[in-house]
Amino acid sequence: MLQQGRVAFGQMDAVSFGRPAAGAVADEVAGLGAERVLLMVSGTLNRETDEIEKLRHALGNKCVGTFDRMRPHTPRGDVIAAAGAVRAADADTIVTLGGGSITDAAKAVRLCLANEIDTPEGMDRFRPVAGPDGALAAPPCAPPTIRQISVPTTLSAGDFSGLAGVTDERVQAKEIFRHPGMMPSAVVLDPAVTVHTPEWLWTSTGIRALDHCVEGVCAKEAHAYGDAQALRGLSLLARGLPGVKLDPKDLAARLDCQMGMWLSMGPLASGVPMGASHGIGYVLGAMFDVPHGHTSCIMLPAVMRWNKLVNADRQALVAAAMGRPDEDAGDVLDAFIGGLGMPRSLTAVGIGPDKFQRIAEGAMGTPWVPRNPRPIPSPAEVLEILKLAA
Repeated sequence: MLQQGRVAFGQMDAVSFGRPAAGAVADEVAGLGAERVLLMVSGTLNRETDEIEKLRHALGNKCVGTFDRMRPHTPRGDVIAAAGAVRAADADTIVTLGGGSITDAAKAVRLCLANEIDTPEGMDRFRPVAGPDGALAAPPCAPPTIRQISVPTTLSAGDFSGLAGVTDERVQAKEIFRHPGMMPSAVVLDPAVTVHTPEWLWTSTGIRALDHCVEGVCAKEAHAYGDAQALRGLSLLARGLPGVKLDPKDLAARLDCQMGMWLSMGPLASGVPMGASHGIGYVLGAMFDVPHGHTSCIMLPAVMRWNKLVNADRQALVAAAMGRPDEDAGDVLDAFIGGLGMPRSLTAVGIGPDKFQRIAEGAMGTPWVPRNPRPIPSPAEVLEILKLAA
């Protein structure tokens, strides 16, 4: 049967890489014709480094405020607080500098502002709805009008999508909001600003990017366009992450990681779904506050081993891209993650078998577990994967 698909190109205008962030951001702001810029940034970077001040200086009087109070996993309450700051400053552009929680928050803030949402409960309106074909899509809503320029300091890669993961504190569940207009206008990849990122965070989010590559290549819906980007991204991450661990000041290795992160979004951006590693990871993050990078470190090898029954040929592509052809991809990933000093089991992050049923039931409600290449019709199959990751 002839393969079918559709690649929808995003609304991003530019990606700048290898240049100092402050100057590159100022150029992107000028190119957008923006006049009132609010910074949404890491509180740690704002307090302990001069990176945010460099941005303020480069933007001059166009900088109209700073919000630096976003917590991990992007809680709804913090999104609404940030939206209030943007509204009060009458900003026309948001510049983010920080990790994935901040990037996603700005995307959600822009959607809230366009739709006059000013309470956490009001964000219920953004939950995806099923279309005639059963696929989830954005509900009818006004598109964002405020622009976003993103300067990532981790490797989570949310900067390259029209999706935002936001945690509903009422039920401790992370939800995916989506709208094509949520994608940032520009991304600036500056390896120099990432030297402040803690090693565990840099490395674990690098495994998250690697997870994007792997699950994209191994998906039932994988296609040549996504494969080309994901497999090259995988090879860059496989080289760059150990390079940074060996020498944290190696900016070339850091840029390899950033370019690999960018390419890792090729499958997802072109319609290829993620699988059980991402889906179970959402639950581990929202329910138990496990950093999302660590969730990939723990779950990806287990998911690969469980899935091998149906996609051994695709998994072979992963092992080859990582320089280990003819070896088992799950074993290759497990050894790679362990060599970087990352946690490799649920026990290592304090999650025992008594939590497995709750995790399994929660995972069934995520967008990705139902799209796993090996079917997962019930929580029982999730339990099998959790036992492999125990």
